[in-house]
Amino acid sequence: MLTDFIGKQLNNAKYKLLKDKTYFGEIPEVRGVWANAKTLESCRKELQEVLEDWLILSIKSDKKIPGFRFPTTSFLLKNA
Repeated sequence: MLTDFIGKQLNNAKYKLLKDKTYFGEIPEVRGVWANAKTLESCRKELQEVLEDWLILSIKSDKKIPGFRFPTTSFLLKNA
């Protein structure tokens, strides 16, 4: 469930090459999640790390996460 959410968000990421020859990446649906790096691959990796940190902080602080639903208790018990 978390892996699917992260993968979906990374598939929606937007990247651009800046004037200083660095790459900027962001996930428009997830406000505040962005990265900047020297290479596109480094930018993708950093963006994933930022998204994972954002997700952990959001879960810890009980913030609503757009496009993500926690499994219901019955689902958890049935699949335990």
